[in-house]
Formats: sequence, structure tokens, C-alpha cells
Amino acid sequence: MNSPSRVITFVNAAHFIDHYAMLIFAAAVIIMGPALGMAYSELLPYATPGFVAFGAGSLITGWLGDRWSRRHMMVIFFLGIGASMVAVGFVQTPLQLGAALLAIGLFASIYHPVGTAMIVSYADKLGREMGLNGVWGNLGVASSALVTGVIGQYLGWRWAFIVPGIVTMLIGVAFALIVVHEDRTGSRQAAAQAKVAKEDMWRVLLALLIVVIAISTTFNAITVAMPKLFAERLAGVTDSPALLGVIAAGVYVFGAMTQYTIGKLIDHYSLKTVMLPLSFLLAPFMYFAATLSNLPLIIASIGIVMGAFGQVTVNDAMVGKYTSEEWRSRAYSVRYFIGFTAAGASVGLVAWLYERGGFATMLQAFGALCLLVIVAALILPQEIKVPAAQTAP
Repeated sequence: MNSPSRVITFVNAAHFIDHYAMLIFAAAVIIMGPALGMAYSELLPYATPGFVAFGAGSLITGWLGDRWSRRHMMVIFFLGIGASMVAVGFVQTPLQLGAALLAIGLFASIYHPVGTAMIVSYADKLGREMGLNGVWGNLGVASSALVTGVIGQYLGWRWAFIVPGIVTMLIGVAFALIVVHEDRTGSRQAAAQAKVAKEDMWRVLLALLIVVIAISTTFNAITVAMPKLFAERLAGVTDSPALLGVIAAGVYVFGAMTQYTIGKLIDHYSLKTVMLPLSFLLAPFMYFAATLSNLPLIIASIGIVMGAFGQVTVNDAMVGKYTSEEWRSRAYSVRYFIGFTAAGASVGLVAWLYERGGFATMLQAFGALCLLVIVAALILPQEIKVPAAQTAP
């Protein structure tokens, strides 16, 4: 049998890598543009196919995780996304860049439906492990801006893709040697752990659909735009790409702290009790950030990431609590297909809004979208807790 703590550690590392890999381009594009002779708004859309694949691919990868093997799918994830990152470091044309970013998105689509289901399957306390897993993903987002800024400034943007790609493949080899395929249908987390009245289930589905679309779109827009936003608006603080990466990383640390706290709260309170006050954070901070710069912008950005990253933990826990083991990867695949497809569209939307009104227009538009998160929290019914299934002898 696999050690649950060891499996969860590898899966957490995969979450870190997944978000790190998807956001290298968002940070590197600032220095890639001059090197390739293209403007920011011209180069950014080449990431769109990768983000669409990030969501669309989850439908197939989740099904394979349930019907074939989650362990085998994670081996493919580590080796495939690592090789794709290395490939970006060798591109010579925009078309090659788009193809390599597409490959990153395809392999990245494996993690969320498969890895998140593995976390639920092996977790002792679901909320705590979901929160910690979210922290790892958040640190991947933060480290991507930080490390890419440092490597890009001193070694060039190509090495910003090659170095993490090699490290990822080495982790994949270790995972393949240490973790074996295992049937977890008899584990204590196999059954759904919460339920609602049958007549209220439509409210759960509607609330989940609304918040997934709103949060996924906003989450991706903010993480993609933040490096460029800080480069423009923090001129009074610094113009160093490396220091801007440090500041972005510091902002994301608050998101990580929020995810851990929300995870702990989910183990003690209902999802609605946790979600409702959290839903009021995003829209005001997005609106404030639209016109702020320097230190006030940093403070508003902290509020934004706390609201967005906290909601991601709630969304993942919702699916984990309401689905059983044999359907869990597929349930997550639908959740992430919807979320990441919306997120993929947000990349082009960021570029479009930026061309028409800069980041002020972009942030105000996404702030209006975040009002729907409050609606979703109000719609969500209170849950009826049920005991987790006992471990099979």
C-alpha cells in the first residue's frame, strides 16, 4: 500500500508545478516581447490555446483517472509537462511558441481532476488537506512570477522554461518509482461526506456553476495580468523585474494563508457558512484596484487574491464532499472543464479590455463579474453532514 502522506506530498508538489508551469509565460512575456519583436497585446493571445486545453482536456483526463489509473495519469503529467516546458525554451517562431504552450496546457489538464481526487481519496481531514493543497498551488503561482523574473533577468527567458522543466521530469521519475497504482474504493473518504435535501440539489449545482465560472475567469485574469499590472503601476516603488516578482510573490502568500484558513474552517463549519462572508471580498477590491497604484495597489491586490484563492478551496471541497470515490475524478473533470474553459477565454478578454481602456477597464469589468459570487453564496443551501465511510478491513 502507498503511504497516504507520501502520496499527498507528491500530489501537492504536482499542484505547485501545474500552476507554476501555466504562468511562466505570463511573467516571461514582459521580456519575451522585445526579444521577439512583438507587443504585449500581440504576444499574450498565444497563451489562449494552452488555457483552453487546460480546461477541455480535463474531461478526458478525469475519465481516464477513474477508469484506468490516477497514478499512471500523474506519471504522464510530470513527464509530459516537464518536457513541454523545456520545449518552450527552444522555440524560434510564434507558431512554435503557441504549439509548445498548447502542450503545456494539455498535460496540465491532467492534474486537477486526477490529483484533486487523489487528495480527497487519501485525506484524513478533507478541509485541512484541501487547504494545504491550495497553498501549494498558490505557492506555484507566486513562485512562477518570482523565479521567472529572476531567471529571466539574469539568464534570459528561455532558461526560465528549461530549468523548471528538467526539475519537473526528475520529480516525475521519483513519483513513478515510489508510488504504485492502488484501488481506493474502500477507503474512509470513498463516500460523499455531506448532503442536502433532495429538492435543494438544484441550488447546489446552480451555485457551483455560477461561482466556478466567475472565480475561474477572475482568478486566471488576475494571475495572468498581475506581472504587467505591477510593471505599469508600481513605477514609484521599483522597475526591476526581479523585485516586481518578489512583490507579486508576497501578495500571493496572503492567498496561500487564506486557503489554509478556509480549509480548516471547512472541517468545522458548513460550506455556506464559510462561503458567504468570503464572497463579499472580491468585487470591492477589484473596483478599488482599478484606479490605484504603488502601495495602495499592493494592498488592494492582497484583498483580491484572498477572495479569489479562498473561493477556489470552497469550490474544490464542495465537489469532494458531495461525490463518491468511483465518480470523483469525473466530477472534478466537469468542474474544471467549465472553470478552465472560462479561464482560457479570460486571457483574450484581458488583452481586449487592456487595448480599450488599460487595466482600469479590465479590473472594473471583472469586478462586476464578481458580484455573481455573492449571488451564488446566497443560493447555496445549508448541508446535512454524513459520516465518512469506514476503511475496509
